[in-house]
Amino acid sequence: MNHIDIAWCRDQRAKPLIAGGVILLASGVLHLGIYLCLQGPWEGAVSWRKPILFGISAGLTCISMGWVWSNLSKYRSDSFFSWATALALVVEVGLIDLQQWRGVPSHFNRTTTLDSNIYNVMGILILGVTGVILILTVRSFTKKVTQPAPMVIAMQSGLVYLAISCILGVLINLSGDLRVQEGLLPERYGQAGVPKFPHGVVIHALQWLPAIAWLAAKAKFGMSVQRQMSIVASVATGLLLIYASIVTLLGRARFDAPIPLAMVFYVAVLLFVSLSAVIVVGLLKQQLNPTQTPP
Repeated sequence: MNHIDIAWCRDQRAKPLIAGGVILLASGVLHLGIYLCLQGPWEGAVSWRKPILFGISAGLTCISMGWVWSNLSKYRSDSFFSWATALALVVEVGLIDLQQWRGVPSHFNRTTTLDSNIYNVMGILILGVTGVILILTVRSFTKKVTQPAPMVIAMQSGLVYLAISCILGVLINLSGDLRVQEGLLPERYGQAGVPKFPHGVVIHALQWLPAIAWLAAKAKFGMSVQRQMSIVASVATGLLLIYASIVTLLGRARFDAPIPLAMVFYVAVLLFVSLSAVIVVGLLKQQLNPTQTPP
């Protein structure tokens, strides 16, 4: 069964988020082209990395939220909040782009009144989007979802991880502001910890978990096997989050973990590699013998 049907794009709640997502993706790709032409630093407070990554990341998130919304029962306020969410993400990334073109940092920048106000608006917009994500997460657990069980698990897990990522992002901004006031680097925790690591490691779980569930369905695995694969993928994602959070709290660089903690990362990677191998084998079997009965 094809769990991701293009028909969801016609849902009125999804349309503004799809449009916003396309705009954001186009912005990210455009800035990638500019970066390739103009070169310049990839890292740093002022770099083309931010317009590129924020555009692509927010675009994928925007479209995925449209997909989620289309699978939930309708609320009267859905249309307003879907439009507001799409607009908030487009404006937030637009402000990041603006600061890059002005040649000033977009985050933790309170050098001038204008810069401070721009940063405050960005924070307010993300708080609003985070609130919407939390509401969608609760609704995915408490209301009927029009998807098979394995995809429901993937959607619910992806939303939980996205909500956690957004909350971590808010905390990073608050902590970064305090560190700047103390004369410390906002992008560091302890000696070498990277606060955005746990935030970034699961922010796209809402894309990869449903993708795994969809591929498992395309491989024609039995429903119980598909369900188990969705659970394993969700657990592996959780292990990545645990690893990233602890290594950051220890003040260590991303991959400078003590051996016991490194094992958590290795287990997560092993689970994802194993799932990928099983899915590839299943898809190949379907190509060779498309009439076989699912296990």
